[in-house]
Amino acid sequence: MADKPSVLRETDDEARKLARIILRSARSAAIAVIEPDSDGFPFVSRVLLGIDTDGTPVILVSALSAHTQALSTDRRCSLLTGEIGKGDPLAHARLTVQCEAEKIDRGGDAHAGIRERFIRRHPKAQLYVDFPDFAFFRLAPLKASMNGGFGRAYVLTGEDLMIRSPAVKDLAAMEQGAIDHMNSDHADAASKYAQLYCKAKGSGWRICGLDAGGVDLALGDQLRRLEYDAPLQSKGELRATLVKLYR
Repeated sequence: MADKPSVLRETDDEARKLARIILRSARSAAIAVIEPDSDGFPFVSRVLLGIDTDGTPVILVSALSAHTQALSTDRRCSLLTGEIGKGDPLAHARLTVQCEAEKIDRGGDAHAGIRERFIRRHPKAQLYVDFPDFAFFRLAPLKASMNGGFGRAYVLTGEDLMIRSPAVKDLAAMEQGAIDHMNSDHADAASKYAQLYCKAKGSGWRICGLDAGGVDLALGDQLRRLEYDAPLQSKGELRATLVKLYR
């Protein structure tokens, strides 16, 4: 009997880039966890989604929520992201990422940077981010499955979703200052980036994230991700890259 044809396409750079954009432009995600004392029964909820400077998804959750209690027992989880537009929901791209959760120590070095990035992405989280029962989790990607639309299915590794660059830490250290500069002295740049590269509508877009992999853009409740063709390799490349994109 002849082998059945595979429904999967070869994972190329275009597919990897689309997967990163789907993940990094998501405001929220469905999260599936293993409910404690349920004989392995899955539990699904919704979480606000942030992205750390190395591309790792981040969530901010209350200790009282069922999914937080589940992650404290079993670190395995899955995220589903992908915006639904007009027409058939299954015609739109979506990404499922299998992850392993790591709680971020509130007093650790990583917490301040993650907090800052998360609030820029979700300003209303400022109201509760410092409540004692809230905590951040980094969700390290292990592998992923992407459907880019009918007939466009791919399997990706966790590494395909990460930002690997020697400039990650240096850019993180200068991120807030660079964002403030761009949004004040070059206020029209974000709208141009959003319209030209992300096919977004409207004006008044602002930059809410700058990392080695790309630019995060926000307008009200909308988020867009401008993903570079290749990660920046030094902090000195940032200005030249933003100027080139503007032209």
